[in-house]
This record gives sequence, C-alpha cells and structure tokens, in this order.
Amino acid sequence: MYDVIIIGAGPAGLTAAIYARRAEKKALVLEAKSYGGQIVNTPDIENYPVCPHISGFDFATNLYEQTKALGAEIVFEKAVDIINGEKEKEVVTEKGKYSCKAIIIATGSENRKLGVEGENELIGRGISYCATCDGAFYRKKTVAVVGGGNTALEDALYLADVAEKVYLIHRRDSFRGEEATLNKLKERDNVQFVLNSTVTALKAEKRLNAIEVTDKDGKVTEICVNGLFVAVGRIPETQNFGKTVELDESGYVVAGENCVTNADGVFVAGDNRVKSVRQLVTATADGAVAATEAVKYINQL
Repeated sequence: MYDVIIIGAGPAGLTAAIYARRAEKKALVLEAKSYGGQIVNTPDIENYPVCPHISGFDFATNLYEQTKALGAEIVFEKAVDIINGEKEKEVVTEKGKYSCKAIIIATGSENRKLGVEGENELIGRGISYCATCDGAFYRKKTVAVVGGGNTALEDALYLADVAEKVYLIHRRDSFRGEEATLNKLKERDNVQFVLNSTVTALKAEKRLNAIEVTDKDGKVTEICVNGLFVAVGRIPETQNFGKTVELDESGYVVAGENCVTNADGVFVAGDNRVKSVRQLVTATADGAVAATEAVKYINQL
C-alpha cells in the first residue's frame, strides 16, 4: 500500500514525488516510457529560474536522481486504468495493480506533429514546438510557424519581435485564432502569410535549412528557413482515465490551480490539465501543488 501513486515521470510527476517524500509519504511513480517527458528533447533551457543554461536531458536526470535519493520508488510500467475506491484506490498497469490512498495524474501531453519525413530527427535542430522556449535561438534569423489557432498566431507574433522574417503557414485561407492577434500580425512588416498551404518536405544537412510548401493547387515552393515552429495542437495523455476524472472537449483533465479533480482523492499535475500556460516552470509548480493537496487529503483519511 502506497500513500500516493504518481502516474508519469516528467517534471510535474517527479516534482510531485519529491514533495510527497518530503512530507514522509510513501510514493510510487509509474512511467510508461522514460523519465523526463518532453523536456529531454530540449538542447538548452534558458527560461527556468536559477538555471540559465542546462540541457533538457541534464535537467531531467538531475530531477530523477533527486527523486530517487529521497526514497521515491520509480517503476517503468504503463498505467492503463484507475479503480477509485472510497478509501483504497488502485492503479492498473499492463503488468499488474498497485494500491494507494491518493493518485496524481501527471502524464503530460504530446505535441501534435506534422507527420513529415525527418521531423523527429530535426527536433532541436531547427524544429521546435514552443516559440517561447526556443525563439531566442533564432534572433535575427528566418523562421516559419505552422498552424491556424491562437497558439500559432501568438507564436508568430512573439517571433516577429525576435526573428528577421516570419512565415505563417496555414492550410486554410482563414484562421481559428483571435482576430485581434491576427490584426497585429498583419501590421508587422516582417510577417508573411502563406495560406491554403501545407509543409510537405523538410530540407536539412546537419540542421533544417529549408521547407517545401505545397498549396491547394499542387504548386510546390521552397522556403529557406533556419527554424520551423509547429503549432498544430497538442494531444493530452489522458485517454485511459476519462471514466475516472472529468475531461474537457480536447481531452484535458478539468481542474483549477489547486490541481484537484472531480474524483475524490485524484489530483492532476502538468500539461495534461486545463491551463493557459504550459511551460517547464508551470509543470514543476503543478507537481508541488498537487502533492501538497494529496498530502492534505491523505492526512484527513
């Protein structure tokens, strides 16, 4: 019997485990793949307090080692279900079951990818899914943003203040994002709209140096860019928990800043919850909050 089981060993989940152990609770972290989450793909983190320069891999490894040193147990098994009993809960994995008093879902979310050949290999070498994380690396350079929602528009506007040239590529001729942000983009001299078009090929040597764009009539154009920012949505890793906790229409766990879900004794932390800012610092903050709330819950049992 564990006090708390944390599903996911990304920054939110590992931080939650640290806070649970510091409260002297027996904690188990279940992880389907490898520790660290998406941050391991970031070559240089510049926006985390106190650590102006650290690789995502080193950050994740330090966090993992800190969690282990405090006595949290980490098991690499995929959680597939939650059985939410009144006092005793179970997390079902592909290999067995684990019992606990409280659960923290910290499975994160995945960036929706373009599906273009070579995309995975160029992550961190010209392809990014976070303009605020990586935009500074492209100061005075040429970049492209792909997408039609608020994130794409906001990324393009942010990059317009950093890069020399920004191409905004969208598969339709109108945007889903807010009109006010779109109007600001139209006022920028260094932003060029590429509409009714999709990215169909990536050109690279050691790094991305150009993209091929195909319009609705089949015309192919090559655009030289130093970076490509993909903003075509995210996929929360919550598919196995929808019968236990409330999800919004996009699949994110519904919870406020206290990370408390509608299910008694079940909490959420990180990029898989409904929130406006999904950054490394907000993920670790969620982990601390969720663990604190879980400890309160356990102490009242």
